[in-house]
Formats: sequence, structure tokens, C-alpha cells
Amino acid sequence: MSIAQTVYAAFIDGLRIGTYLPGDRIRAEDVAKTFDVSRTPVREALSRLQERGLLQMTATGLAVTQLDRTAVLELYAVRELMEGSAARFAAQHASPSDLFTMRQIAEAFAATPADDPARVAQLNRAFHAALYEAAHNKFLLTILDGMHDTLMLLPSTTFAVGGRQGDAVGEHLAILDAIERRDPDAAEDHARSHIRHARDTRLGMMFQY
Repeated sequence: MSIAQTVYAAFIDGLRIGTYLPGDRIRAEDVAKTFDVSRTPVREALSRLQERGLLQMTATGLAVTQLDRTAVLELYAVRELMEGSAARFAAQHASPSDLFTMRQIAEAFAATPADDPARVAQLNRAFHAALYEAAHNKFLLTILDGMHDTLMLLPSTTFAVGGRQGDAVGEHLAILDAIERRDPDAAEDHARSHIRHARDTRLGMMFQY
């Protein structure tokens, strides 16, 4: 990879692990010092991040994007469509090994203590990643990867909310059961419902009126 690509990938990793948080001011000189590179590739990387919507220009300079309520609703609307499509394709194309993997992850998710929301969230991501792989559609996978970069801008995890894990256990199993029955309509419906429930939990976390 070029230096700019390396900085871009490292910044994405920083967003994923919480090194950079929504609202954080980002200065090219600071990033260059962190990665011990010149400002030119850093500016290229930051420009690409801004084009992707992960950084935004504010009154005080470049910062990690903060999503407002409208943006969260728009993001989850797209996520609902994409996750529903992934479940539909999985019901049509999942291999026995795909189904085995999803079942194993779903069971691990259900067995994880609710007082470890970080681990619950990790297994949730693994379940969805397995679902995407089971769809066997490389173009959909590319779109979902990009969408999940934007999801990193959302604070914390919905599994910090009491009862959300228990609800998600049933939602995951409904999706998986429909896929195993090779019922694409039901798989899509359950997947879209799952994302709507996640959306409502997220809105309650971020925007309490």
C-alpha cells in the first residue's frame, strides 16, 4: 500500500477501536507526527476520509463526523435494505458450512453474559459477517463493508441497553431458521425487523427527548 493508504487504513482501525471519537478534532500535523510521515500523504488520506463522510469540516476545523438524528435514520434505512438483501441471498445460496458457522455464532451470542456488552457486540458483528458471507454476493459485501465503516461513528453499543441482547437472540434465531428453511421472504422480513429494533434502541440511546 502507499503511505496514504496505510494512514487511511490505520485511521479506520482507530475509529473501530475508539482511538478517534465523533467530534474529535483532527489536525494533519498531529496525524503526520503519530505515523511519522510527511503531511502530503496524510492530507490525501484525510481527504479520502472526508469524501467517505467519516470526517467533516466544522467551524473549528476538520473533525470526526457526528451523526445527527436524521443521519442515523438514513443510515439505518439503508442498513435495513442491505441486511434484508443479505438474508434473502443467504436463504438462496448458503452452504452447509455457512449454516453451521452461523448456528455456532448464534449459540455463542446467546450464551454470553449480558454484563459483557463488548463481547456481545463482537459476537453480533461475527454473526452478521457470517450472514454476509453466506449471501455469496461480492458486490453486496463491498457495499456492506463501506456501510459498516460509517456505523463506527455510532457511540458505544446497543447491547449496553438492558434486554437488548435477549431480544436479539430471538431475532438472530428467526433469521437463521428462515435461512435454513430456504425461505427468502421470511429471512428478509426477519432481518429487516431485526435492524428496525436495533435502530429504535440506538435512537433511544442517542436522542432522549
